[in-house]
Amino acid sequence: MKASGQHAEARDGDDPQVRGYLQYLVAERDASPHTVDGYRRDIVQFVDLVWSDRARPLDWRRLSVTDARRFAVALQTRGLARASILRKISALRAFARYLAREEVIEGNPFLFLHKLRQGRRLPKVLSVEEVGRLLDSPPAYWRKHAGDTKFAKSPLAADFVARRDHAILEVVYSGGLRIGEAVGLDNRDIDFVSAVFTVRGKGRKERLCVLGPPAGRALREYFAARESLGLGGRTGRGPLFCNQLGGRLTARSVQRNFKNYLRESDLSLDCTPHQLRHSFATHLLDAGADLRSVQEMLGHASLSTTQIYTHISAERMLEVYRQAHPRAN
Repeated sequence: MKASGQHAEARDGDDPQVRGYLQYLVAERDASPHTVDGYRRDIVQFVDLVWSDRARPLDWRRLSVTDARRFAVALQTRGLARASILRKISALRAFARYLAREEVIEGNPFLFLHKLRQGRRLPKVLSVEEVGRLLDSPPAYWRKHAGDTKFAKSPLAADFVARRDHAILEVVYSGGLRIGEAVGLDNRDIDFVSAVFTVRGKGRKERLCVLGPPAGRALREYFAARESLGLGGRTGRGPLFCNQLGGRLTARSVQRNFKNYLRESDLSLDCTPHQLRHSFATHLLDAGADLRSVQEMLGHASLSTTQIYTHISAERMLEVYRQAHPRAN
C-alpha cells in the first residue's frame, strides 16, 4: 500500500497543471523548496482522497465545489488537527486561484467552502490581586522617573502622566472598556453625580458604564494635574484623556506606556491592555453577576460572545477546587 501511495504521489506531482503551478510558485512567488513541496503534497493528497479513480492526465476543468467539500470532509474524518485542515484547504484554494488565472476553470470552488472555525482560545485574564498591582503602577513608575527629561518634560509633567494613566487604567477596568473606547471619551461623557459615563463602542453604538469609586477618585486627581499644566478642566467639550500638549491621547501611547507598567508591577510583558476588559468580565461573573448584565456592560451584540467568560470562570473554579479540596486528587 505504501509503495502504491508513493507511485501515485510521483505521478500526480508530475501532472502538467500541478507542475506549472509549482514552477509559478518558484518563479513568481519566490517560494522556498520547503513551501513548494508542502503545496505539492497537499494537492497530491486532494487527488488521492477525492479523485483517486479519475483517469490521467487529470481534467482540472471538472474541479467543483462538491470536490472541495469532499476534501474537507475526508480530512476531518481522518482526525487531523483543525489547523492542519485549514492549511491544506488554503493550499488548494491557492492552487485553484492559479487555475482560474490560467483560465482552466471559471471561479474558485474553494471560495465557496465555509472555513472551519479555529478552536476558540480562552482569553487570558489577570487575578484581582494582579489587577490591583497594575492599576497602582503608574504613580510608582513615574515617581522613579520624575526627574528624567527623557520620559517627561518636568516633575510636574511626570505627575500629570502618572495621574492620567492611573485614571485610564481605572476607567478601563471599571467599565470593561476597549482601549480605543477609553481614548475616545470626551469630558462631557463623564457624570460624577450619577457615577456613570457614556461610551461609544463599535459602530458608534452608545452604552452606559459604571464609574466606580476608585475610578472616580483617579479621574478627579487627573483633572487636578491637568489643570496645573494649563490643559483645561473637566467642563470643556474636548478629549477626556490628553497628551502633554492638550491633544487627544492615542491608543498607541497607552500601549507604549503599558509595557512600563507591566514591568513595574512584575507582570508578564505578554499582557495587553485588552486583558483588563477580559478581567473585568471574568471578575464580575466570579462574583455572581448574571451573564446578561455583563453582556450589556461590555456592549456585546450577542450573548454567545459573552459566554466565553463563563468558561474562564469555570476553569478558575476547577483550579481553586484542585488546589484546595482535600479529595481533589
